[in-house]
Amino acid sequence: MTTNEPRVLGLASALLAVAGCGGQQGVDPPNPSEPVPMTAVERHGALSITGGHVVDQSGQPWSVAGPSFFWGNAGWGDGAPAEPSDYFNPDVLRYVQSEWNAAIVRIPMGAETPGGYIEDEDGRWARIVAAADAAIDEGMYVIVDWHSHHAEDHPEAAVAFFERVARQYGGIPNLIYEIYNEPLQDTDWSTVIKPYAERVIGAIRAIDPDNLIIVGTQSWSQDVDKAADDPILGFENIAYTLHFYAGTHGEGLRDKARYALQLGLPIVVTEWGTVNATGDGGVDADETDRWMTFLARHQLTHCNWSLHSKQEGASMLTSSGLPDAHWDEDSFTESGRLVREIIRKWHSVDYAGRGE
Repeated sequence: MTTNEPRVLGLASALLAVAGCGGQQGVDPPNPSEPVPMTAVERHGALSITGGHVVDQSGQPWSVAGPSFFWGNAGWGDGAPAEPSDYFNPDVLRYVQSEWNAAIVRIPMGAETPGGYIEDEDGRWARIVAAADAAIDEGMYVIVDWHSHHAEDHPEAAVAFFERVARQYGGIPNLIYEIYNEPLQDTDWSTVIKPYAERVIGAIRAIDPDNLIIVGTQSWSQDVDKAADDPILGFENIAYTLHFYAGTHGEGLRDKARYALQLGLPIVVTEWGTVNATGDGGVDADETDRWMTFLARHQLTHCNWSLHSKQEGASMLTSSGLPDAHWDEDSFTESGRLVREIIRKWHSVDYAGRGE
């Protein structure tokens, strides 16, 4: 299948060139005589599903862009100057909201992996709360993500986790639940992932009847076509996640997404990268541009992987990008500079009108 999405003059490549030209683009200091602008959540309210689309409080399809943090597990520094969850703090959230216009952030909390939530409930919960509270204070949407490849092996833990999230944040319009990050390729949608999801969704809905819930899909959240053929029924405001890495995934994966969208499946891209699916390699600016055109055309919300300083291609930050958010141009990787500009420009004239 061929694509009909316009290319918009190689926007990602152009943004990357602009981003590398020096001087950080900050925001002007506030003028006390001017009204304080409304935040994304103040203006658009809780997100929900209508007619196969994510819509805002006025019922209009709307998408937002922002970063995803790295795994929130303890002890996962991997030689980086700081632990991933050290970035889960108000300074970082304030920075990405004010400097990047980020309207959403994703908090990926490892589940059964070493240093994850199951092993360290209180310690990891404190990190989640620090990030979620800061994002809410900044008027951002926040995705709380059960970051697992084997969530069906620990359904009781997932239920208890999301009941805790719902009791703490249920009913707050900023909150979005992501109940399974990336099921593996051999984890069947209909017989494994879907029943797991129905159980967790039921537990959430007993506490929070309204906030958006996002369900992972088979094959590292790529097989949205299988979910479209057998969607979850009986619950409101359910969406499905699509993950892609521009260096690996192209038109074939977009075809799966088109098929799902045509069948009315609501999609949120909770994780994407400019590099290879391994999280490493160089930036593929051309394929990133094709993906951004696709996301903008279909008004799909997205979070880029990842806001961390690990030495890999997908990281936004270099070793000088510490969790204090005192960042200059040298603090950003090639991917970080490109993603920063994409997030900044998401609702500007560069993206508006990129339709058929």
